[in-house]
Amino acid sequence: MELHPHPTIPQKKPVLVCILDGWGENEYEDEHNAVHVAKTPTMDALKAKGQSFYRTVQAHGTAVGLPTDADMGNSEVGHNALGAGKVIAQGASLVDIALETKNMFSDAGWGYIKPAFANNTLHVIGLLSDGGVHSRTDQIFGLMRGALADGCKKLRLHVLTDGRDVPDGTSHEYMAKLVAELDSYTAQGCDAKVASGGGRMAVTMDRYEADWGMVERGWRAHVLGDAPHKFKCPKEALTELKKDGATDQYVAPFVIVGDDGEAVGTIQDDDAVVICNFRADRVVEISKAFEYADFDSFDRVRFPKTKFVGLMQYDGDLKLPANYLVPPPLIERTSGEWLAKNGLKTFACSETQKFGHVTFFWNGNRSGYFNENLETYVEIPSDNVPFNQAPLMKAREITAAGKEALLSGKYDVVRINYANPDMVGHTGDMAATVAACEECDACVKELLDLVEELGGMFLVTADHGNADDMVQRDKKGGALKDDSGALLALTSHTLAPVPVAIGGPALPTGVKFRDDLPKAGLANVTATYINLMGYEAPAEMEPSLIA
Repeated sequence: MELHPHPTIPQKKPVLVCILDGWGENEYEDEHNAVHVAKTPTMDALKAKGQSFYRTVQAHGTAVGLPTDADMGNSEVGHNALGAGKVIAQGASLVDIALETKNMFSDAGWGYIKPAFANNTLHVIGLLSDGGVHSRTDQIFGLMRGALADGCKKLRLHVLTDGRDVPDGTSHEYMAKLVAELDSYTAQGCDAKVASGGGRMAVTMDRYEADWGMVERGWRAHVLGDAPHKFKCPKEALTELKKDGATDQYVAPFVIVGDDGEAVGTIQDDDAVVICNFRADRVVEISKAFEYADFDSFDRVRFPKTKFVGLMQYDGDLKLPANYLVPPPLIERTSGEWLAKNGLKTFACSETQKFGHVTFFWNGNRSGYFNENLETYVEIPSDNVPFNQAPLMKAREITAAGKEALLSGKYDVVRINYANPDMVGHTGDMAATVAACEECDACVKELLDLVEELGGMFLVTADHGNADDMVQRDKKGGALKDDSGALLALTSHTLAPVPVAIGGPALPTGVKFRDDLPKAGLANVTATYINLMGYEAPAEMEPSLIA
């Protein structure tokens, strides 16, 4: 794995790679586009340099390994592509193939849970929506139908409501479809019910150990049948718990009980448990709680000996979980490995909410270091508050860490990720998202100014869109409103391309973006920053954007 010197670009430190998470360049440049509304003189100045030094690339759909170009990009696949330099068939695509070929129902993971179908309960835990970022309802239904065909006699669903990757308020529609689906199973002789639930930002789906309390609330509801709210009907649960204006993301944990007042779906020894999300980051923690006998991040009260599987394996290094239904994408020879094998030093930093993206996902879903002597990873702890209440997040602290790394002179490449546009964009709060974008723009200026002083080079990009559109739209692009006249917020990612900008005093005269890659995607960015470091990119990677 030897990198060869680039013929025209010197090996000049430092090189800065900066990712603005959730910063798209949207066709709708209006008052609902926070990136457009925000005062962003830094990004505006980069764009003003023209197409030789500023362009966009695709960050969704087939460009990042998702099934169709109607699929939004997300931080996982975006950072996979940025780190690997390759287009890899991703989780949703792999699950689609496994269901279509029925390989899911003959592989080892299915064989592991199948013995529970006859005399025990199959529990399915996951995000109930068709957002396609963490899960899809058609895949959940396909999995359950496969279990029914293989003799499943008792099925319990533990539902996490979305309102983030799909419009808020749609949880009622998804729940109604699920209940109808389960009723059809009951008619075929399978005892099928919703057992528990809650909003994705209230229970179970924490990530990067930012809030173990979320996971504990999920465990208590799903496993122990213990939640502050109990209902006999899951549709009634959503109606009642959303009466006071709670969004789908923050529905309080609830448990479904029978006429006797007892929970209908606690998890017991020898039951089968399936996590039906294909994306890893928000189900690693609950997987640890099911998998590890010595788990101590919260008091589980009771630890049933289940047949536990993930829809996929969520951490290849940890082998977590040990059993899974669909083999994960194999992402080898990522840029991080190439750099480490060639003795090049890397610094990577973000706050907790995106730390795994700029390390784990960047490195091909690999925990830890390729070479601890050559790599420094810095995590800035995120605040545990709603992001629109503190939209500046940890951008200043990340900037300070990045500047210190640049000034140290130790690193060949400094990799920085700002979480604000994505995490605040997900709240649907326009004013807060504008503030988030302005803060990031100001922080990027500090980094670029320092690169200028140090005589280095930079690449600024993003992993997908989000903050670039904050309202649901009709087919003509008009803003949609509810019955009261209030705008319908858009909390999901967008299909927008993302910017890529290059520059810095060490960039040789004549090096500029090529004009023969109009459909380039995020994977093309990888070879580009390797070139900026003064090396030819590996031939196995997508072509560099520069010539």
